[in-house]
This record gives sequence, structure tokens and C-alpha cells, in this order.
Amino acid sequence: MAIRLLVRDIGRAPAIPESAVEQCSYDDADASIRTLRGVDVLFMVSGSESATRLDEHRTFVDAAAAAGVRHLVYTSFFGAAPDATFTLARDHFHTEQHIVASGIGHTFLRDNFYADVMEHFAGEDGVIRGPAGDGRVSLVARADVARVAATVLNDPASHVGKAYDLTGPEALTMAEVAATIAEVRGRDVTFHNETLDEAYASRAQWNAPDWQNDAWVSTYTAIASGELSRVSDDVERVTTRRAMTLSEVLRAG
Repeated sequence: MAIRLLVRDIGRAPAIPESAVEQCSYDDADASIRTLRGVDVLFMVSGSESATRLDEHRTFVDAAAAAGVRHLVYTSFFGAAPDATFTLARDHFHTEQHIVASGIGHTFLRDNFYADVMEHFAGEDGVIRGPAGDGRVSLVARADVARVAATVLNDPASHVGKAYDLTGPEALTMAEVAATIAEVRGRDVTFHNETLDEAYASRAQWNAPDWQNDAWVSTYTAIASGELSRVSDDVERVTTRRAMTLSEVLRAG
């Protein structure tokens, strides 16, 4: 199986044996069509958060269709919907819809928030702040997402037309997330449940655009809403391996 890596910066491309590296970006239709010619199965990792990400995704999907790609595997988000509380999940929904409309065979990997990054949500004082209330979130390990993706890409025909909800085996409150981090890391980590006004005020120091502040705050309000609490067994069904808990992710890292 020939592997072609499409990257924005060739100098940062990972060294994968027997792979070819091509340069393009999601918003460059001509370069994308050129580099995608001859590709049968495309693994599309969602672009970096930005105000133009959805347009970039649509441009790249159109390029894939024009280049003759037959199967597109896309990293989406758990609970992607046009009215999702987590604002960035709406981009993923509309990207999925565009992929379906393109006529390309597809598989959607709908990842929940990553367990690996939760400890970085704590400030220098060890406090995770956000309006999550007592809501629960079924965090997923990036390693589990990678294993699902590898399984799908090794036998893509078996996964055409399917969408997988990728979560861990447990749904935790943010207070439980903080307590788990504290236990594993041996340091004080706590959760402070902010009000909406407090959440926006505490993030104002970064002078970010409105869409970014909305994304940051809705990370927590989505948890509070209960939209991210369901536990799925799709990781285990696809890979035959149980998904990792937050504690296991932290101990492995």
C-alpha cells in the first residue's frame, strides 16, 4: 500500500518509511487537486481552529472529488450537529454534510474531547476554570483514535458509510477529571465552576476574536449540557481493544 503524506510544511512532515511527501493546504484548490490525483483513500484530519476552517474544508473536499478520491475518512467531533453547544462541532457537522453531498464514499471518526490534553487546561495555580457544572464528558485517548483510524485505513471497504463515536469507557465530571490528574501527577489540581460572565472575563486577557472565545467557553457549556456524556463502545468494536481511561492515559504519558 503506497502512502502519500499531504502537509503544509514539508520540513515538519513525519518520517514514515516508504511514503511520499507532497505540499498543499486545504484552502489551495489547485495544489490539492494536483497532490490528490491517484489517491484512492484519503484520511482527512480536520484543520486548525479558525474562522475560515469550514470554507477550507469545503475547498479540500471539492478538490478530493475533482481528483477522483473514492473514499474519505474524516476526523469529526462527537455530537456534531448544526445546533451543537460546542460551537466548533457545528463546523464538523457541515463538513460531514459537504462530504456526503460530494458523492465520495466516507467514514466519520467522531472524537470526543481528548483525555491527553485535559491536564493542560489547568492554570499555573492548578485550577481548571470553566462553566461545566456537574456535567460529564467521555474523554477519549488520542492513541485510541489513532488505532481506530489505522484499523479503518487498513480495511477501508469494511467501513464505508459508517460513523464511529469515539469515547473513553467512562464519563467524568470536571471535578473528577481534576481529581484524577491530581492523583496521578501528585500535585494539587482542582476545578472551579465559573459563571458564563466569569468565563468570558477570565479569557479576555488573551484578546482573542469572538469566535475563539465562544469556542473556549462552549467547551465547558457543552459538558454542562450533557451532550458529551454518552459512552460509546465503538473504539473496542473497531479495534477489539478496550478504550483507555483518563488515569491510564496520564500514566502512559
